Amino acid sequence: MRFYDIFNGDADGICGLLQLRFAQPREAVLITGVKRDVKLLDRVDAERGDHLTVLDISLDANRAALERALEAGARVEWFDHHYAGRIPPHPGLAAHIDTDPALCTSLIVDRHLGGRFRRWAIVAAFGDNLEARAQALAREIGLSSPEIGALRELGVYINYNAYGESVADLLFAPEALYRRLRAFVDPLDFVRAGTEFVALKRAYLADLSRAHALPIEVLSAGCALVKLPDEAWSRRAVGTFANRLAQEFPQRAHAVLVKRGHGYLVSLRAPLARPRGALAIAQRFASGGGREAAAGIDYLPEAELPKLIEALRTEYP
Repeated sequence: MRFYDIFNGDADGICGLLQLRFAQPREAVLITGVKRDVKLLDRVDAERGDHLTVLDISLDANRAALERALEAGARVEWFDHHYAGRIPPHPGLAAHIDTDPALCTSLIVDRHLGGRFRRWAIVAAFGDNLEARAQALAREIGLSSPEIGALRELGVYINYNAYGESVADLLFAPEALYRRLRAFVDPLDFVRAGTEFVALKRAYLADLSRAHALPIEVLSAGCALVKLPDEAWSRRAVGTFANRLAQEFPQRAHAVLVKRGHGYLVSLRAPLARPRGALAIAQRFASGGGREAAAGIDYLPEAELPKLIEALRTEYP
């Protein structure tokens, strides 16, 4: 019998797993990767008696691998907020899936654990651009303004660290960052420790400064588009830059594109004032997926860019 912890390498996946392992300590084989590496169950050759804990990746994107694991006799516990499609009614599967746009995976874990490690859930909510929800939870547990600010920064930086074409684009491999964070039950202690936090902050500020210097193409009153070059800093900045634009222009949807060969990688953000529609747009394209408030397209051919622009204008006129 083996244990596997399978998680998205962003703030939500990492912080969700941290909460579970603080509550239920155990060693497991770690399976993770960059944020867009979501078909993680394909890496697991599950056998009878194995236990798989899965966080912050779409069940629908991993359906075939999940069915193989269940048929082999493995038990699977799944925490997620992305589009799942039909959830298999199998006794070996415990699914904690909620696609409410006001939730992220770590908040689902927080609910499951009764708020035992809420500070880490707040970190994840900030990282997932759930600013109002994170602020409200932080105030509920009596955190000071400086403490809230520190958790917000940490969430943003952990999330930023997940974006890249491969782990080589990142400052820290997600598995290594998770292991380092696991030494701190209180995320504020990690911030105070300084070394990794400062390195992430410096890189984040440098990359976002480059992104903000690029022109924004306003497509309509309700949406805009930005193109980033085919460079490592662009791949690191794409998601957090999209989140920043959403915060700065909450009435507007945004598409942030990174040049990728003869096409683009795309991050989509629905307006914070109306956090819906991003998934429907992404699913019009072969490699699109995500959730209502934030979605993405792994590869958009250059010839399909007009189709994306038209979809944005129609959904967000």
